[in-house]
Amino acid sequence: MDLSARQKDILKFIGQFVEENGYPPTIREIGRAANISSTSVVNYNLNILQAKGYIQRNREISRGVRLLDKNMERQGIRAGASIVWVPVLGRIVAGEPVPVPDENFSPLNVEESIALTRDIVQEEGSIYALQVKGDSMIDALIHDGDIVIMKRQTEIKNGDLVAAWLKAEKETTLKRFYWESKSRVRLQPANPALDPIYVHPSNLEIQGKVIAVVRQL
Repeated sequence: MDLSARQKDILKFIGQFVEENGYPPTIREIGRAANISSTSVVNYNLNILQAKGYIQRNREISRGVRLLDKNMERQGIRAGASIVWVPVLGRIVAGEPVPVPDENFSPLNVEESIALTRDIVQEEGSIYALQVKGDSMIDALIHDGDIVIMKRQTEIKNGDLVAAWLKAEKETTLKRFYWESKSRVRLQPANPALDPIYVHPSNLEIQGKVIAVVRQL
């Protein structure tokens, strides 16, 4: 199925944007690039691109457009070089602990993902993303709505920013990790208005370390 010139331009812009920035553009950014003032017109064209198999969309996040390889080469459009698709597994409240999905996930079964370039995600291994809700890490330049890119690992050092699973509470929290003694770990927020969380090591499981932050503008 043929695309209009405008739809081809939108696809090319999305591919170039992802390659240059490491994440997809917003609808308003697409509109500005395509000289479209109405977001409904942008949505109309994105719906056509999705129906024809060129993109996937997640309407619940601002950068929820994902290019698909299908039919891209026929249109002469690059989807972006060295792109890594990172599954977004849910939200993590930076102010208070909340549950996160079970670690035995399969990225193939995760509908929501974001595209990042390899220069942003240089780490190998199990990589996933969580959307931050709350303001306890604002002094670490992590704000409400940002996406934190996590590497699942258990070996960490003092000062690392981690997703910490509290076993007894069956909750997780995003904090900086510090050993205080053999019997106590401090999970430190990056907000002077909030108190740290103290926990016994036996009640703690490190689910991942933050390796990058994607700012939601």
